[in-house]
Amino acid sequence: MKSQYYPPVYHGKNYHCPRCQVYSSQSWTTLMLDLGNYYQQSEFEASSCAHCGLQSFWYQERLIDPNSSLAEPMHHDLPEDCQAEYEEARDIVGRSPRGAAALLRLCLQKLMVHFGAVGKNINDDIKFIVAKGVSTEVQRALDICRVAGNNAAHPGELNIEDTPEIAHMMFKMINFLVAELITRPNEINAMFDQLPQGARDAIEKRDAAK
Repeated sequence: MKSQYYPPVYHGKNYHCPRCQVYSSQSWTTLMLDLGNYYQQSEFEASSCAHCGLQSFWYQERLIDPNSSLAEPMHHDLPEDCQAEYEEARDIVGRSPRGAAALLRLCLQKLMVHFGAVGKNINDDIKFIVAKGVSTEVQRALDICRVAGNNAAHPGELNIEDTPEIAHMMFKMINFLVAELITRPNEINAMFDQLPQGARDAIEKRDAAK
């Protein structure tokens, strides 16, 4: 299961470092301007990572270097054909939450095929997946991405530009869905395959008799 991601925040004491990507404590320093005969406090600040020792630079409360997204990185099991949309959404979410949400909706539509659905109509695909017996949390994560993505493509009651945190929530939901519907089944199947052949044959015989 993927661990919780904590994005860099201004004056945050602990978060995932934008340099090394490790969750670590941060110390903050205001940068000074050398004006020859004296030093003057600037509007730039630096956060130093306790893990890698590298600094990240902030201006007017915004991270400017490295130029990395504050959105959650993709899950390592996100299928390859979905990665371009996810990474593009991460790249633009700070400038266009609505654009990022629309890209994540497309990412979800592609994911549906990997979840066993057709991948044509998201609402029909969710109905198909729910009928297979997924948890309430999975169903709600699917609908969060569907509703937010639809409002990004066709603005309605939900204005994502006014509530950019919704776009950030979609990154978490996509990763949650990958973990629940791809990673966890793969892990269980891998463990099952390690059972003795005799035990697996007995299980198959038992289930076939039902």
